[in-house]
Parts: sequence; structure tokens; C-alpha cells
Amino acid sequence: MNRFSHFLAIDWSGARGERQKGIALALSDLDGGPPRLLQRDKPWSREDVLTLLRDDLPTNTLVGMDLGISLPFADCGAFFPGWEDTPPHARALWALIEDICADDPHLEATSFVDHPQLSRYFRRHGAREGDRFRDDGAEHGRGRFRVTEHAQAAMGCKPYSNFNLVGAAQVGKSSLTGMRLLHRLGGALPVWPIDPLPREGSVLVEIYTSLAALEAQRSSGRSKIRSYEELDTALAAIGSPGTGLAGAVDDHSSDALLAAAWLREVGEDAARWSPRGMTKQIARTEGWTFGAR
Repeated sequence: MNRFSHFLAIDWSGARGERQKGIALALSDLDGGPPRLLQRDKPWSREDVLTLLRDDLPTNTLVGMDLGISLPFADCGAFFPGWEDTPPHARALWALIEDICADDPHLEATSFVDHPQLSRYFRRHGAREGDRFRDDGAEHGRGRFRVTEHAQAAMGCKPYSNFNLVGAAQVGKSSLTGMRLLHRLGGALPVWPIDPLPREGSVLVEIYTSLAALEAQRSSGRSKIRSYEELDTALAAIGSPGTGLAGAVDDHSSDALLAAAWLREVGEDAARWSPRGMTKQIARTEGWTFGAR
């Protein structure tokens, strides 16, 4: 018997402002058919997505959000080594971000990265690299990685540190704004593996859309899809019906559509829920990316 009936993928955005063209939601159903976009008259806001997840989610939905649900912890034994107020686990981290950013509108996280102590750990715009950004001592200089991001790299992806806020591929801003959303869910929707996988009901997981692209036989350098013809080829590669559409598609929408179909194909795979590199401590502090092995 299948655990989930619906599969919702969310391409998220950390940009400033109320409504974001970079937010895209796509849904696929267990009974088949192509994935479809969930669209509104106006672009999605982060608050819109929060309301959907908290109040309007279909029963037994596997939700995948393309962001980091936590920050690196295992490498240094703390999120913010050397800071006396560093939180002990992911949920405390979410609460800290929410507290510091309480006056930031639209679930933004500007106050967090501009905090006089916490800014030391981030790489920000204007060539502002905090003196603690390279605390892991790695020679690559890309910032600290979680254990799951090392697993992504071993699979052929090119992950970025959630402490990096610079560049088109950075995910730090979206991750921090996403953690505000996760805090505001208040336990209404379990977040795996911070929370154990419940026996029934909906659950939210972190996804990395490049993993779906790799399984659709696209290389990390070709993970972005910008036409429906390319998208349907990728969907066919993972066993999903195509959209049947033609022409251009923005990469936020194509990422969400492919990921929704991918979640339907792999969401019942027990091995995905028991990655070999994930310990109880890592699950509680850093979390994990669904599908990273």
C-alpha cells in the first residue's frame, strides 16, 4: 500500500519583496498523469506557501522544498562555533532566526545575516566575507558544508554552502527564509528528518532539484530545463507522463514540475528514508536532503 497520495515540489526563493516569480509549486498525484503547476493570479508569496502547507495541503502529501532546512553543524560541533548563544539543534536555530528577524517583512532574513555576531559566519554581497566563513578549514574556500552536501557532491552535484549568500547559484538566502517558514509551521507539518517520519499523514522534506535532474539523465551542468520539449524528455526518463506542451518554460517551473514527478517515482523507496551517512545527531541538527545517499 502506498504511503503518499500526492507529491508537491516547491522551488523556493529568498529574494526580498512580497511576491516572488522565483517561487513555483507543482503537484503530481499517485493515480498518474503529468505533474501540473499550481498557479495564482499573482506570483506566490512566502506567506501564501505557508498558508497552503499549514491549512490547505491535500491529505498524505509528500512535500519537497528546494532549500536547506538547516546549517552545517557536524564539521565544527556547532552552527556558530565560538558564539556563546549558538543553538543546540535545528528547531532552536529556526526559532533564533525567527526571533532576530521578527520585524523583517515577508519572511525575509536580512536582520539575521546583518547581525553583528552572526554576520561573521556568512559571505555577503560587496566582497564581505566574515572571518568565520571558512571555519571548516577546507581548501576549496566555498564555505562549510553539511554532511548531506558532501553526499550530494559524491553523487555528481555541485552544492553550495548555506553560509554563502553570493552568486546566482547560492541557496543561503532561500534556506534562511525557508527556516522562518518551517518555524511558523509550528509542528503542523512534520519536517523529516528533524522529525521522524510519521506512520501516516503529510510530511515535508528538503530536496535538491539537481538530484531529480541527474536521475532524469541530465548532467549537473545541464540541470536547468528551459523548454517543455526538454522537460518532457526528462519526465519520460524517470517514468512520468509528459506535459504535452511546447515552447519556453522558466527554469523555476521546470524544476518544480520535474521534482514533483521525481518525488512520485522515488517517494516510496525505503532506502531514500535511511541514508547511510545520516545519524540521529545529524538528523536533529543538520537535517538531510531527500534522495542524497
